[in-house]
Amino acid sequence: MNIRSLTRGDGVVIGAAVLLFIASFLDLYSVDGAPDSYDLPSLWGSGPVVLGVVLAGIIGAALVVVARGLPQAPKVAGLDLGQFGAAFTVFAAWSALGNIFDVAGGADNIGGGSSDGPDPGIGMILALVATLVMAAAAVATPLVPALKGALVPAARPAAPQPYGAQPPGGYGYPGAQQASFQPQPGQPGQPAQPYPGQPQQGQPAPAPAADFSPFWFAVPVPRPLFPEDGSPTPIAELAPGTWYLAVEQRGQALVAQTQDGRRGVLQDTSGIQRG
Repeated sequence: MNIRSLTRGDGVVIGAAVLLFIASFLDLYSVDGAPDSYDLPSLWGSGPVVLGVVLAGIIGAALVVVARGLPQAPKVAGLDLGQFGAAFTVFAAWSALGNIFDVAGGADNIGGGSSDGPDPGIGMILALVATLVMAAAAVATPLVPALKGALVPAARPAAPQPYGAQPPGGYGYPGAQQASFQPQPGQPGQPAQPYPGQPQQGQPAPAPAADFSPFWFAVPVPRPLFPEDGSPTPIAELAPGTWYLAVEQRGQALVAQTQDGRRGVLQDTSGIQRG
């Protein structure tokens, strides 16, 4: 799981999940005039609240965060794992709102009387706040640019490196130990193979920008890397917090090289961080 691919919105979701977990141990009810020695139940004392608010919210937050950290998020019932988690958080907020209006779960309506039931406790109120914030962040993160920024900014390399060299930690996270690419034993003198998506002999390629110097860069949010031949299917996804080498510039696009030596076109270069 790539923690550096998490966004600011994911950080809000994690913080709201922590607040929800803390709130689950606080009072479910608030009874006027109750003595201090009276032991009021926590949110764990109500099955509907535990299942519909606490567990639904925490599970939803976990699915959103895990989906963001995976290179390829799996699908559940035709939805991406992150979308499935966002639906869980919305359901948790909806359930919390219902329990705020009727925290006693209908017990105060027995016999058709009009007696007032208990009020929501501090735990139930905090749970509503936490689930509302969690659901809002999960839904709004793909839409709001401020929430799509990287939660952990990429550290800058010591200095730009020439093409073919690597920064002190190599590709990936600064300072990380990377395996060096060595020719296979028994294959001396074998000519280098073209990178996937690299134009072959006889195929014209767009002219690179004049006076271009290769440089290291990091993307602010996950960005697809497309083949150099113009195919619409991405060959890789660039993750925030990882350094990649830009080897050519083609208009507003960059030709980038990944850790495993693949080359492709980064069409969206807005907000990239240069090393």
